[in-house]
Amino acid sequence: MPKKRVKYHEGYFIGMWMAICAPLGIPIGLFIGGPAFIGAGVALGVSIGLAIGAAIEAEHRKAGRIRPLTKEEERRKKISVFVGVIVFLIGALVAVLMLVS
Repeated sequence: MPKKRVKYHEGYFIGMWMAICAPLGIPIGLFIGGPAFIGAGVALGVSIGLAIGAAIEAEHRKAGRIRPLTKEEERRKKISVFVGVIVFLIGALVAVLMLVS
């Protein structure tokens, strides 16, 4: 019986590897300069994950195993980005208020 070829949606590997590598950046930040650099380490981990995920996704795209997003997936992605921006803005506002007071 032939195996069914799995198709992954666009951005699958990029998101997966960014999520895997972001927490791995915490020890990198601690190594760089202590607790003050944890954020920089996480950013470095995300960028490493982005590079790895993009390379893996490019290989799968060449093999024809990447499909475009469905309408429902596009809708969920837009909602997630909107919620993320709102959370970021609230966090920035709280940080500014804490610095002012």
